[in-house]
Amino acid sequence: MSERPPLSGPLGILMLETHFPRIVGDVGNAASYDFPVIFRTMQGIGSADAVTAHPDQPRVLAALKANAEALAAEGAIGLSTSCGFLALYQDDLAAVSPVPVATSALLHIKALKGRKVGVITASARNLTPAHFAAVGAPVDTPFVGLPEDSSFAGTFLRNGLTLDRDIVEREVVAAGRTLIAQHPDVDTVVLECTNLPPYRKALETALGLPVYDVLDLLSGFYADLSKRR
Repeated sequence: MSERPPLSGPLGILMLETHFPRIVGDVGNAASYDFPVIFRTMQGIGSADAVTAHPDQPRVLAALKANAEALAAEGAIGLSTSCGFLALYQDDLAAVSPVPVATSALLHIKALKGRKVGVITASARNLTPAHFAAVGAPVDTPFVGLPEDSSFAGTFLRNGLTLDRDIVEREVVAAGRTLIAQHPDVDTVVLECTNLPPYRKALETALGLPVYDVLDLLSGFYADLSKRR
C-alpha cells in the first residue's frame, strides 16, 4: 500500500549561511517539524548580516527575494527564515514573495493581546524598536539578551562548530530570570532567536510562565496555509 501524498506542499525556510550545529528543536533541523519543510541557504548572508542594528537592507532583501522565489518554485506554500532579526523585512518580503511569509517569532507579540510580553533575544545590543515595529509589536516591548561572552554567543553569533547544550540551557534560563527580575509584570515570554526552542521547556519550568517560539508560530502558520489550499 503506497503512502498518501501530503495534503499540502512544504514550508520553505530561508537559511542564513552558517556552520554551527542545529539540534532537534532548532529551526534548521527538519526533525523539529511535524510537517514537510525544505531549506535554502542564502549564500553570503550570515549571522552578522542579520543580527545587527544597522543591516544592509537592500542587499539582505535582495537575497531574501531571490531565495524566496527559488523555494516557491520548488513547491513551498509559505516561507519563514532562520533568524528572528529578519522580522525587519516582514512587510518588504511579503510584498515580493510569491507565497505568504512569516519571518520571525516576534510576530507572536501582536497576537498576544492582553498579555504582558517579554522577549529573550540573541543580542540585546542589536535588537531595535524597528524590529518590533516591523511586525506590529509595541516598540517598548521589554527584552533581555544572551550575554555577549556566553557559550550561546560563541556558537550562534560567532558561528562556532560546537554546542554545549547544557551550558546554553543554563544561560537561557538565567536570561529568563533576569527578564522577570527587571520586568516583574511580564506574564508571557517570546523567544526571538530560532536557535532557542530546544530550551523552551526548561525555561517554562524555571519561570512558571508560558513561552512561545518560532516553532509554535510556524505550526500555526502552516496549518492556516494548508486550510487555504
